[in-house]
Amino acid sequence: MSNLSALKKNSSLGKLARALESTTKNSGSKEDERLWQPEVDAAGNGYAVIRFLDAPAVDGEDGMPWVQVFSHGFQGPGGWYIENSLTTLGQKDPVSEYNTQLWNSGIEANKEIARKQKRRLTYISNVLVIKDTANPANEGKVFLYKYGKKIFDKIKEKIEPQFEDEKAVNPFSFWEGANFKLKIRKVEGYRNYDKSEFDNPSPLFDGDDDKIEKVWKAEYSLKEFLDPKHFKSYDELKSKLDRVLGLDGVAAARAKSKAEDLELADEDVGVAATDDDDSMAFFGKLAED
Repeated sequence: MSNLSALKKNSSLGKLARALESTTKNSGSKEDERLWQPEVDAAGNGYAVIRFLDAPAVDGEDGMPWVQVFSHGFQGPGGWYIENSLTTLGQKDPVSEYNTQLWNSGIEANKEIARKQKRRLTYISNVLVIKDTANPANEGKVFLYKYGKKIFDKIKEKIEPQFEDEKAVNPFSFWEGANFKLKIRKVEGYRNYDKSEFDNPSPLFDGDDDKIEKVWKAEYSLKEFLDPKHFKSYDELKSKLDRVLGLDGVAAARAKSKAEDLELADEDVGVAATDDDDSMAFFGKLAED
């Protein structure tokens, strides 16, 4: 969709609600200048205001304003395993298979290992930075923003409110959406986003379609993050997993066979997503180290 008038006419909650239902059921070390992350002070506090943007005006996009990517990050005797999970693409992934085998062993120690190795879920959207006190130069610019389940839940609550006195809002709409006040605190050593909230709905740029169109066309592709080039093959991942965990060929083959026979439901820890919003920063630090 490359016509702003068509986007305005079709800027509804229906497609987002359907995507939420589907979501519920279901790259290198070089810094990417397209990505924005809020900075925090020495006490771990931070504040910024952003606007989540509708799907980009890029050919090949599916009209959704977010993509989700699963990844794994854990340490074994053979080093660190930090990789995107093939389950993102709907394919089998050796870590999920091995975690399934551990979980179904019924041994609590194995279950704990599976918990530590579970996949992490990251969402990616285009945002317009409204206020960035730490880096004012970012204000008024479009970036890609990676965030976790805590923030996505706040988006979901706007699309599908729990109470009858709350009005459903499309937070990604240029005309009916709302600014998001990102409030970060440090709680028990981790970033906490519980106080973050959406402002009252209001049209971006007071509804000036010329300015809106410039922002819309400045957005980045989201589907790019689902390009197979960002994922290693099953065999490459399996080889790395075996090396990191010190699994020999026999043990690895046995784990794969067992995982194929015993499948976990999505809510089980072997393949479940986490709500760790700090996982992106965690992986980044590990990669740097």
